[in-house]
Amino acid sequence: MGGSIAGLLAARVLSDRAREVVIVEPDDISAETGTRSGVPQDQQVHTLLPAGRLWIERWLPGVTQEAQERGASLCGPDQTLVTYDGVRMAPDGVDHHLLALGRPLLEALVRSRVTALPNVSVLRGQATGLRYADGAVVGVRVTGPGAGDQERAEEVIAADFVVDAMGRSSRLSNWLKQDGYDQPRLERLEAPVNYATAFFERTEKIAELEAGTVLQQFTPRYPSGGVSIAAANAIEGQQWLVMLTGFGDHRPGRTIEEFRARCAELPAIFKEATSGAITRDVRTYRQAESRRRHFAEAGRLPARLVSAGDAVASFNPVYGQGMSSAALHASCLASYLGSGADLDAPATEFFRLQQVVVDAAWAVSAGGDAARLDAERGTEVPEETRQQRQAMAQIIGAMLVDADVARAFNYVSFMLRHPGTLADPELLKKAVKAVKAVESVESVESGAAGAGASAK
Repeated sequence: MGGSIAGLLAARVLSDRAREVVIVEPDDISAETGTRSGVPQDQQVHTLLPAGRLWIERWLPGVTQEAQERGASLCGPDQTLVTYDGVRMAPDGVDHHLLALGRPLLEALVRSRVTALPNVSVLRGQATGLRYADGAVVGVRVTGPGAGDQERAEEVIAADFVVDAMGRSSRLSNWLKQDGYDQPRLERLEAPVNYATAFFERTEKIAELEAGTVLQQFTPRYPSGGVSIAAANAIEGQQWLVMLTGFGDHRPGRTIEEFRARCAELPAIFKEATSGAITRDVRTYRQAESRRRHFAEAGRLPARLVSAGDAVASFNPVYGQGMSSAALHASCLASYLGSGADLDAPATEFFRLQQVVVDAAWAVSAGGDAARLDAERGTEVPEETRQQRQAMAQIIGAMLVDADVARAFNYVSFMLRHPGTLADPELLKKAVKAVKAVESVESVESGAAGAGASAK
């Protein structure tokens, strides 16, 4: 149920074990590329993190090369620029690669490969409910477009196994409650973020660029005009995709004049990226909260049913975790199906595997958003939370100057390692030492500057 990235990758995994895989998708996906109403965020910035790219390559070999042939940028450390308040992160010595491209292009590439499989088909329709027998899902109720403006009558598609990949607005939890099963607990984290994205003509080829993917984060004390995060990607069509993010009441701007004015207040690369001709005007997107549904906690669920992608957890998109999470959920599905699990019992083991992935992604994005919101509001937090945030502040400060700390942080942010690895005592000691060394140098330089002023 759902034909976006999560649904397509789940279909790819199922194709190895099923006689027939049917993708039920309400949007018309016959066009090769283009925005879809079911994916309102697809015109914002998307970068495929190393973990996601490696897993998608595992299921669809050669997709990265095909994306590059279509104009996407595969950026290694020398073409990746990550800064905090204008200070560049220290090189970590690892050859990580990020794939910068438009979301519609990646989805089109994945879809063309998955739907070309002989046992995979697409049914245009809207899943409206489930059918059960003996405690297991045995079918999906579907309606769809008919002739003219008439909606096709509801039909039931028989199924031996069902994946909910209906995205952030999935109704599965409501169906389960209505049908007498446990409704997974919904966790919400207020994280009001406002995005504005525009596309600009790019004259340089990717190989000529100093940076093909840029992510710069700004604390409230940085003079950024209310922009908290700015990103720029060299994508297909010889374009720059530039995105500005503001939290709370900060809106990056709806007009191209406002957008360029904000970029002019940022480091020079954003003024350069927005200097070309406009190839697509400003598109805005607002997300009020991050959400996750705790399927692993539910005591009574039907067998032969799992959920994946944003239907389980959706985060602040600027961290780039959505597509990579979908790929990791597909890997969990493959592990579950390959483990000899009893499919006539609820998929508890799948949800436990998936929870590890969700917990890790939630800790990175939701944790950062919560810390920012609490700081802005002056919210008192528990002592344990305060200490965790202090430790993360040390990590962030140290990764700007220490390669070992930067390496550990990158492994986590690229979804290649669990965030728990950042709590290693030796790493924290190194981070504290690096931050103290920087503060000591800054103190000496400040004192020297003051002495010079007095002498004058």
